[in-house]
Amino acid sequence: MNTPAADGFRMPAEWTPHERTWMAWPGTNHTFADPGELAAARSAWASVARAVRRFEPVTVVCGPGQSAGARELLGPGVDTVERDLDDAWMRDIGPTFLTDGRGGLAAVDWTFNGWGAQEWARWEHDAKIAAHVSDLAGARTYTSGLVNEGGGIHVDGEGTVLLTETVQLGPERNPGWTKEQVEAEIHAHLGTRKAVWLPRGLTADYPPHGFGTLGHVDIVAAFARPGVVVAHHQPDPAHPDHELSREVIGMLRAQTDARGRRLEVVEVPAPTVLEADGHWADYSYINHYLCNGGVVLCGFDDPRDEVAAGIFRRLFPERTVTLVDARTIFAGGGGIHCITQQQPRAAVR
Repeated sequence: MNTPAADGFRMPAEWTPHERTWMAWPGTNHTFADPGELAAARSAWASVARAVRRFEPVTVVCGPGQSAGARELLGPGVDTVERDLDDAWMRDIGPTFLTDGRGGLAAVDWTFNGWGAQEWARWEHDAKIAAHVSDLAGARTYTSGLVNEGGGIHVDGEGTVLLTETVQLGPERNPGWTKEQVEAEIHAHLGTRKAVWLPRGLTADYPPHGFGTLGHVDIVAAFARPGVVVAHHQPDPAHPDHELSREVIGMLRAQTDARGRRLEVVEVPAPTVLEADGHWADYSYINHYLCNGGVVLCGFDDPRDEVAAGIFRRLFPERTVTLVDARTIFAGGGGIHCITQQQPRAAVR
Protein backbone atom coordinates (compact mmCIF):
# COMPACT_ATOMS: atom_id res chain seq x y z
CA MET A 1 0.00 0.00 0.00
CA ASN A 2 1.34 3.44 -0.91
CA THR A 3 2.22 5.90 1.81
CA PRO A 4 1.82 9.67 1.61
CA ALA A 5 5.58 10.21 1.42
CA ALA A 6 5.91 7.66 -1.37
CA ASP A 7 3.17 9.49 -3.24
CA GLY A 8 4.96 12.84 -2.88
CA PHE A 9 2.99 14.29 0.06
CA ARG A 10 4.36 15.92 3.18
CA MET A 11 3.08 17.96 6.09
CA PRO A 12 3.94 21.61 5.47
CA ALA A 13 4.99 23.86 8.33
CA GLU A 14 2.20 25.73 10.09
CA TRP A 15 3.51 29.10 8.89
CA THR A 16 2.87 28.27 5.22
CA PRO A 17 -0.37 29.67 3.68
CA HIS A 18 -3.64 28.09 4.81
CA GLU A 19 -6.86 27.46 2.93
CA ARG A 20 -8.81 27.49 6.20
CA THR A 21 -8.86 26.50 9.86
CA TRP A 22 -11.00 23.70 11.26
CA MET A 23 -12.39 23.66 14.81
CA ALA A 24 -14.93 21.59 16.79
CA TRP A 25 -17.71 22.93 19.00
CA PRO A 26 -17.83 21.97 22.71
CA GLY A 27 -20.77 19.80 23.76
CA THR A 28 -21.90 18.18 26.98
CA ASN A 29 -19.36 15.53 28.01
CA HIS A 30 -16.97 14.61 30.82
CA THR A 31 -14.77 17.61 29.99
CA PHE A 32 -17.62 20.13 30.21
CA ALA A 33 -20.18 18.35 32.39
CA ASP A 34 -21.36 21.47 34.24
CA PRO A 35 -23.64 23.81 32.24
CA GLY A 36 -21.65 26.82 33.40
CA GLU A 37 -18.39 25.20 32.31
CA LEU A 38 -19.88 24.35 28.93
CA ALA A 39 -21.09 27.90 28.40
CA ALA A 40 -17.67 29.28 29.35
CA ALA A 41 -15.97 26.81 26.99
CA ARG A 42 -18.21 27.76 24.10
CA SER A 43 -17.49 31.43 24.69
CA ALA A 44 -13.73 30.73 24.76
CA TRP A 45 -13.81 28.59 21.60
CA ALA A 46 -15.84 31.31 19.85
CA SER A 47 -13.28 33.95 20.84
CA VAL A 48 -10.53 31.89 19.22
CA ALA A 49 -12.61 31.27 16.09
CA ARG A 50 -13.30 35.00 15.70
CA ALA A 51 -9.61 35.84 16.21
CA VAL A 52 -8.57 33.35 13.52
CA ARG A 53 -11.37 34.48 11.18
CA ARG A 54 -9.72 37.90 10.95
CA PHE A 55 -6.99 36.19 8.94
CA GLU A 56 -8.54 33.19 7.16
CA PRO A 57 -11.75 31.16 6.73
CA VAL A 58 -12.87 29.04 9.68
CA THR A 59 -15.17 26.01 9.70
CA VAL A 60 -16.50 24.73 13.03
CA VAL A 61 -17.79 21.16 13.26
CA CYS A 62 -20.81 21.08 15.58
CA GLY A 63 -22.79 18.23 17.07
CA PRO A 64 -26.21 17.52 15.55
CA GLY A 65 -28.61 20.39 16.17
CA GLN A 66 -25.94 22.69 17.62
CA SER A 67 -25.07 24.85 14.61
CA ALA A 68 -27.68 27.55 15.21
CA GLY A 69 -26.58 28.13 18.80
CA ALA A 70 -22.95 28.04 17.78
CA ARG A 71 -23.45 30.66 15.07
CA GLU A 72 -24.95 33.06 17.61
CA LEU A 73 -21.68 33.01 19.56
CA LEU A 74 -19.34 32.65 16.58
CA GLY A 75 -20.77 35.64 14.77
CA PRO A 76 -20.82 36.30 11.04
CA GLY A 77 -18.34 34.78 8.64
CA VAL A 78 -17.63 31.52 10.46
CA ASP A 79 -18.91 28.41 8.68
CA THR A 80 -20.46 25.46 10.52
CA VAL A 81 -21.17 21.84 9.63
CA GLU A 82 -22.74 19.12 11.76
CA ARG A 83 -21.25 15.74 12.62
CA ASP A 84 -21.42 13.54 15.71
CA LEU A 85 -18.79 14.60 18.27
CA ASP A 86 -17.52 13.44 21.66
CA ASP A 87 -15.19 16.34 22.49
CA ALA A 88 -13.86 19.54 20.94
CA TRP A 89 -10.08 19.23 20.38
CA MET A 90 -9.80 19.44 16.59
CA ARG A 91 -5.99 19.40 16.62
CA ASP A 92 -6.18 15.87 17.99
CA ILE A 93 -9.32 14.37 16.49
CA GLY A 94 -9.00 16.05 13.09
CA PRO A 95 -6.80 15.02 10.18
CA THR A 96 -3.20 16.01 9.63
CA PHE A 97 -3.26 17.71 6.23
CA LEU A 98 -0.56 17.19 3.60
CA THR A 99 0.33 18.76 0.26
CA ASP A 100 2.44 17.62 -2.69
CA GLY A 101 3.48 21.02 -4.08
CA ARG A 102 1.50 20.36 -7.26
CA GLY A 103 -1.99 21.26 -6.08
CA GLY A 104 -2.75 17.95 -4.39
CA LEU A 105 -4.27 17.78 -0.90
CA ALA A 106 -4.16 14.70 1.32
CA ALA A 107 -4.71 13.96 4.99
CA VAL A 108 -3.60 11.42 7.57
CA ASP A 109 -6.32 9.77 9.64
CA TRP A 110 -4.36 8.59 12.67
CA THR A 111 -5.86 6.02 15.02
CA PHE A 112 -7.48 7.88 17.93
CA ASN A 113 -8.19 6.23 21.30
CA GLY A 114 -9.01 9.10 23.65
CA TRP A 115 -5.45 10.24 24.46
CA GLY A 116 -4.41 6.78 25.59
CA ALA A 117 -7.86 5.44 26.56
CA GLN A 118 -8.12 7.72 29.59
CA GLU A 119 -11.02 6.92 31.88
CA TRP A 120 -12.78 10.25 31.34
CA ALA A 121 -12.50 10.16 27.54
CA ARG A 122 -15.09 9.02 24.99
CA TRP A 123 -14.06 8.59 21.36
CA GLU A 124 -16.70 6.62 19.48
CA HIS A 125 -17.51 9.64 17.31
CA ASP A 126 -14.21 11.53 17.56
CA ALA A 127 -12.36 8.56 16.06
CA LYS A 128 -14.29 9.22 12.82
CA ILE A 129 -13.92 13.01 12.66
CA ALA A 130 -10.60 13.02 10.80
CA ALA A 131 -12.14 11.07 7.94
CA HIS A 132 -15.20 13.36 7.92
CA VAL A 133 -13.12 16.54 7.81
CA SER A 134 -10.78 15.12 5.18
CA ASP A 135 -13.79 14.30 3.03
CA LEU A 136 -15.30 17.77 3.55
CA ALA A 137 -11.98 19.31 2.50
CA GLY A 138 -11.80 17.14 -0.61
CA ALA A 139 -8.53 15.55 0.51
CA ARG A 140 -7.19 12.11 -0.29
CA THR A 141 -7.25 10.18 3.00
CA TYR A 142 -4.47 7.90 4.22
CA THR A 143 -5.12 5.85 7.36
CA SER A 144 -2.45 4.93 9.89
CA GLY A 145 -2.49 2.26 12.56
CA LEU A 146 -0.36 4.45 14.81
CA VAL A 147 -2.28 5.94 17.74
CA ASN A 148 -1.34 9.59 17.48
CA GLU A 149 -2.81 13.09 17.64
CA GLY A 150 -2.01 16.37 15.96
CA GLY A 151 -0.86 17.89 19.24
CA GLY A 152 1.74 15.15 19.53
CA ILE A 153 3.70 16.28 16.46
CA HIS A 154 5.27 19.50 15.22
CA VAL A 155 7.17 19.86 11.94
CA ASP A 156 9.50 22.38 10.34
CA GLY A 157 8.36 21.55 6.79
CA GLU A 158 11.93 20.61 5.88
CA GLY A 159 12.09 17.07 7.20
CA THR A 160 12.15 17.43 11.00
CA VAL A 161 9.43 16.42 13.46
CA LEU A 162 9.24 16.95 17.24
CA LEU A 163 7.83 14.06 19.31
CA THR A 164 7.57 13.06 23.00
CA GLU A 165 8.36 9.58 24.28
CA THR A 166 5.33 9.38 26.58
CA VAL A 167 2.95 9.93 23.65
CA GLN A 168 3.87 7.83 20.62
CA LEU A 169 5.91 5.33 22.68
CA GLY A 170 3.52 5.20 25.65
CA PRO A 171 1.89 1.83 26.40
CA GLU A 172 -1.48 3.59 26.60
CA ARG A 173 -1.30 4.31 22.87
CA ASN A 174 1.11 2.01 21.06
CA PRO A 175 2.11 -0.98 23.19
CA GLY A 176 4.72 -3.09 21.48
CA TRP A 177 5.85 -0.42 19.01
CA THR A 178 9.57 0.28 19.00
CA LYS A 179 11.00 3.74 18.53
CA GLU A 180 12.22 2.68 15.08
CA GLN A 181 8.73 1.49 14.08
CA VAL A 182 7.13 4.71 15.29
CA GLU A 183 9.66 6.83 13.43
CA ALA A 184 9.16 4.84 10.23
CA GLU A 185 5.38 5.29 10.41
CA ILE A 186 5.65 8.99 11.22
CA HIS A 187 8.13 9.66 8.41
CA ALA A 188 6.07 7.66 5.90
CA HIS A 189 2.98 9.73 6.67
CA LEU A 190 4.46 13.20 7.24
CA GLY A 191 7.26 13.13 4.70
CA THR A 192 9.80 13.80 7.47
CA ARG A 193 13.14 12.05 7.89
CA LYS A 194 14.45 13.06 11.32
CA ALA A 195 12.62 12.82 14.65
CA VAL A 196 13.71 14.91 17.63
CA TRP A 197 12.42 13.16 20.74
CA LEU A 198 11.67 14.93 24.02
CA PRO A 199 11.34 12.76 27.14
CA ARG A 200 7.92 13.97 28.32
CA GLY A 201 5.45 16.83 28.47
CA LEU A 202 4.59 19.28 31.24
CA THR A 203 3.67 18.04 34.72
CA ALA A 204 -0.01 18.98 34.57
CA ASP A 205 -0.46 17.01 31.34
CA TYR A 206 -0.48 13.76 33.34
CA PRO A 207 -2.76 12.29 36.05
CA PRO A 208 -3.84 13.22 38.64
CA HIS A 209 -3.89 16.81 37.43
CA GLY A 210 -7.18 16.57 35.52
CA PHE A 211 -7.67 16.35 31.79
CA GLY A 212 -4.41 15.86 29.94
CA THR A 213 -2.79 14.28 26.91
CA LEU A 214 0.08 12.39 28.60
CA GLY A 215 2.68 14.67 27.11
CA HIS A 216 1.81 16.49 23.90
CA VAL A 217 4.76 18.34 22.43
CA ASP A 218 2.78 21.40 21.28
CA ILE A 219 2.68 22.82 24.79
CA VAL A 220 6.43 22.29 25.32
CA ALA A 221 8.18 23.17 22.06
CA ALA A 222 7.32 24.24 18.51
CA PHE A 223 9.16 25.28 15.38
CA ALA A 224 9.00 29.01 14.63
CA ARG A 225 10.93 28.61 11.38
CA PRO A 226 13.43 26.09 10.06
CA GLY A 227 16.23 25.74 12.58
CA VAL A 228 14.44 27.78 15.28
CA VAL A 229 12.34 26.35 18.12
CA VAL A 230 10.32 28.17 20.76
CA ALA A 231 10.44 26.32 24.08
CA HIS A 232 8.55 26.59 27.35
CA HIS A 233 10.67 27.91 30.21
CA GLN A 234 9.41 27.75 33.79
CA PRO A 235 11.65 30.22 35.68
CA ASP A 236 10.23 29.47 39.15
CA PRO A 237 12.12 26.64 40.93
CA ALA A 238 9.03 25.98 43.07
CA HIS A 239 7.26 24.52 40.01
CA PRO A 240 8.16 20.95 38.93
CA ASP A 241 8.36 22.12 35.31
CA HIS A 242 11.38 24.25 36.23
CA GLU A 243 13.81 21.34 36.02
CA LEU A 244 11.91 19.72 33.17
CA SER A 245 12.03 22.82 31.02
CA ARG A 246 15.75 23.26 31.69
CA GLU A 247 16.32 19.66 30.60
CA VAL A 248 14.22 20.02 27.44
CA ILE A 249 15.86 23.31 26.44
CA GLY A 250 19.30 21.75 26.89
CA MET A 251 18.32 18.71 24.84
CA LEU A 252 16.95 20.88 22.03
CA ARG A 253 20.09 23.03 21.91
CA ALA A 254 22.17 19.88 21.49
CA GLN A 255 20.09 18.69 18.52
CA THR A 256 20.39 19.23 14.79
CA ASP A 257 17.53 19.19 12.33
CA ALA A 258 17.07 17.09 9.18
CA ARG A 259 19.33 19.47 7.25
CA GLY A 260 22.11 19.33 9.84
CA ARG A 261 21.50 22.76 11.40
CA ARG A 262 22.07 23.10 15.13
CA LEU A 263 18.73 24.14 16.63
CA GLU A 264 18.39 27.69 17.91
CA VAL A 265 16.10 27.73 20.95
CA VAL A 266 14.06 30.78 21.94
CA GLU A 267 12.95 30.47 25.56
CA VAL A 268 9.45 31.71 26.32
CA PRO A 269 8.87 32.17 30.07
CA ALA A 270 5.76 30.65 31.61
CA PRO A 271 3.10 32.88 33.15
CA THR A 272 3.74 33.82 36.79
CA VAL A 273 0.81 31.79 38.14
CA LEU A 274 1.93 28.41 39.49
CA GLU A 275 -1.35 26.70 40.37
CA ALA A 276 -4.81 26.47 38.83
CA ASP A 277 -7.84 24.55 40.14
CA GLY A 278 -5.76 23.01 42.92
CA HIS A 279 -3.11 21.57 40.58
CA TRP A 280 0.18 22.72 39.13
CA ALA A 281 -0.58 25.00 36.20
CA ASP A 282 0.64 24.07 32.74
CA TYR A 283 -0.13 27.50 31.30
CA SER A 284 2.12 27.91 28.28
CA TYR A 285 2.55 30.41 25.45
CA ILE A 286 4.00 27.69 23.23
CA ASN A 287 0.49 26.45 22.44
CA HIS A 288 -0.11 29.27 19.93
CA TYR A 289 -1.61 29.08 16.45
CA LEU A 290 -0.14 30.53 13.27
CA CYS A 291 -2.68 31.61 10.65
CA ASN A 292 -2.42 33.69 7.48
CA GLY A 293 -0.81 36.93 8.63
CA GLY A 294 -1.49 36.29 12.30
CA VAL A 295 -0.35 34.66 15.53
CA VAL A 296 -3.17 33.78 17.92
CA LEU A 297 -1.45 33.58 21.30
CA CYS A 298 -2.71 32.19 24.60
CA GLY A 299 -3.31 34.90 27.19
CA PHE A 300 -3.72 34.37 30.95
CA ASP A 301 -4.33 37.89 32.32
CA ASP A 302 -0.74 37.62 33.50
CA PRO A 303 2.18 40.09 33.57
CA ARG A 304 4.10 37.82 31.21
CA ASP A 305 1.41 37.94 28.51
CA GLU A 306 3.02 41.00 26.98
CA VAL A 307 6.51 39.55 27.41
CA ALA A 308 5.44 36.54 25.35
CA ALA A 309 3.65 38.72 22.81
CA GLY A 310 6.85 40.73 22.37
CA ILE A 311 8.86 37.56 21.74
CA PHE A 312 6.39 36.42 19.09
CA ARG A 313 6.29 39.85 17.47
CA ARG A 314 10.06 39.69 17.08
CA LEU A 315 9.88 36.16 15.70
CA PHE A 316 7.04 37.01 13.29
CA PRO A 317 7.40 40.71 12.44
CA GLU A 318 5.15 40.35 9.38
CA ARG A 319 2.26 38.90 11.44
CA THR A 320 -0.26 40.47 13.80
CA VAL A 321 -0.05 38.95 17.31
CA THR A 322 -3.43 38.61 19.04
CA LEU A 323 -3.75 37.54 22.68
CA VAL A 324 -6.89 35.55 23.51
CA ASP A 325 -7.70 34.50 27.08
CA ALA A 326 -7.02 30.75 27.16
CA ARG A 327 -7.58 29.93 30.85
CA THR A 328 -10.93 28.26 30.22
CA ILE A 329 -9.41 26.20 27.41
CA PHE A 330 -6.53 25.10 29.64
CA ALA A 331 -9.01 24.10 32.35
CA GLY A 332 -10.38 21.62 29.81
CA GLY A 333 -6.95 20.17 29.12
CA GLY A 334 -5.48 22.13 26.21
CA GLY A 335 -4.83 25.48 24.59
CA ILE A 336 -5.41 27.45 21.41
CA HIS A 337 -3.26 25.17 19.26
CA CYS A 338 -5.20 22.18 20.60
CA ILE A 339 -8.57 23.45 19.31
CA THR A 340 -7.42 24.51 15.84
CA GLN A 341 -6.25 22.51 12.82
CA GLN A 342 -4.84 24.07 9.69
CA GLN A 343 -5.76 23.04 6.16
CA PRO A 344 -2.79 24.18 4.08
CA ARG A 345 -3.31 25.84 0.73
CA ALA A 346 -2.74 23.14 -1.84
CA ALA A 347 -3.33 25.06 -5.07
CA VAL A 348 -0.26 26.46 -6.77
CA ARG A 349 -0.83 30.24 -6.86
